[in-house]
Amino acid sequence: MAIDLSQSPASLWSVTAPPGPQTSPLDGSRGVDVAVIGGGYAGLSTALHVAQAGKSVAVLEAVDIGHGGAGTNNGQVIPALTRANPADLRQRFGEQRGNRLARLIAESAAFTFDLIRKHGIACDAEQTGWVQPAHSPGRAVLSRRRYEQWAELGADVAYLDGEQVGALTGAAIYHGGLLARTGGHVNPLGLVRGLAGAALRAGAEIFTRSPVLSVAPQGDGWRLKTPGGAVVAGKVVVATDAYADELFPALRRSIVPVRSYQMATQALPPELLSRILPLNHALSDSHRDLYFFHATRDRRIVTGGALALNVQWQSRLDRRIGERLRSVFPILGGDVRFDYRWYGDVAITTNFLPHFHRVAPGIVTVIGYNGRGLALAAAAGRVLAQAALGHDPDDLDLPLTPLATIPLQGLARRFSRIELLRYRWLDRREVRV
Repeated sequence: MAIDLSQSPASLWSVTAPPGPQTSPLDGSRGVDVAVIGGGYAGLSTALHVAQAGKSVAVLEAVDIGHGGAGTNNGQVIPALTRANPADLRQRFGEQRGNRLARLIAESAAFTFDLIRKHGIACDAEQTGWVQPAHSPGRAVLSRRRYEQWAELGADVAYLDGEQVGALTGAAIYHGGLLARTGGHVNPLGLVRGLAGAALRAGAEIFTRSPVLSVAPQGDGWRLKTPGGAVVAGKVVVATDAYADELFPALRRSIVPVRSYQMATQALPPELLSRILPLNHALSDSHRDLYFFHATRDRRIVTGGALALNVQWQSRLDRRIGERLRSVFPILGGDVRFDYRWYGDVAITTNFLPHFHRVAPGIVTVIGYNGRGLALAAAAGRVLAQAALGHDPDDLDLPLTPLATIPLQGLARRFSRIELLRYRWLDRREVRV
C-alpha cells in the first residue's frame, strides 16, 4: 500500500491548534476487540465510543492525527447534506430508515458540539449557527422547501428572507436562505487532536505512522499488518474516506476524491470584521461551486474554493477568491490579502450520500461525506462503534448499502474537474421551481 506523505503548505489550523497527544508507531503485536483504520473524525469517534463501552480498541493511522481531511477542511459544522433533503432520503430508503438517517444528519452538529463540551476539547468551538443563503430568487424558493422538510422532522432551523440574511451575514447579494441554529465552526485540527486525546483517556490505543499493509483472516477475526507489527481484532472499522487506498480496492473505486482548497485572510480590523458575519455564523451558500466563509478568533476570514486545474493554484486562487470575497462583502474594498493557503481531499459519491458498507464479514465502513464530513463523520463514528459491538445493522441510523464501484472511476476523477465548469455554468442560470 503506497502512502501519500505529501503535505500541503502550512494551514492556519496547524499554527493555531493546540498540540495533539503523544503517539508512536505500532511496535510488536497485540490483540483487541476492534481495530480502526484511520485516525480522522469517524475513526476516533468510533474508538472513543468502543472504549466507553468497555471494549479494547486500537486505531492505526498511516501518517499523523489530522494529516487527512479531518485536519485540513474549512471547519464548518453543518447539520445537512450537500444535496439531499429528508424527502429524498425517504424516497431512497423508505419512510422509517430515511427519517432515521435524516435525524442523524439533523442532530450531527449538536452531537459534535456536545462531544467538544463533554471532553473539554480546545478547538475554538463556536456554535453560533450555520446559514445557507440562496444566490438567486429560484434558489430562495428551494431554500424554503428545504427548510420546511427539515423543520417537519424537528430540526432547529429557520427560513430567512433576503433582508434577514443580509442582517446575519453582512452580505446584500442573497435572496433568502436556511439557518441551522445548531451549526457553527471550529478549528478542525484542534477538534481531531482533541478527539484523539479523549479516545486515549477512555482507554483506546492510537498508533500513528502505522499504515496497514494487509488485512487477512485469522481465526474468528482479522490480522492487520503494519511495518512495525500487527493487530489481531475480532472486528475492523475502515475510516479512511477520501484517503482510501488499495488495501480495499473496491472501496477506493466507490468514490471520487476531489481536492478542496482552503485559505485564510490577513487579520482584519475589529471595526471591519464587525460588519462581516457580525453574529459569527458559518456561511456556505447555494452555489454548486460553493461560496463559503467564516471568521476566526484571530479576526481572519477562512474561505476557499475549487479549481478545474491545479497548476499555479495559489496565484489563481488568490485572484478568484479575492474577487469572490469582494463581491459578497464589498466593504472589504480592494485590499484582500491571504496569509495561508492549504488543501485536502473530499470523497464524493455518485448520489452525494454517505455510504455505510459491510466490506467483508466483520469489517464495516462509512465513506463519502461529500464535504459534510466534520459533523457527520463524528456522528457516524457512534454508528460504526455500534456495528463493531454487534448491534443489528437493521437497527442502526445509517442504512447498510451494497458496495458498488464507479465504472471507469479513473476517468471520473479526471472529468470531475470538467464538472466544476458545468457547475459554474449552472450557477449563472436560474433554477426552474
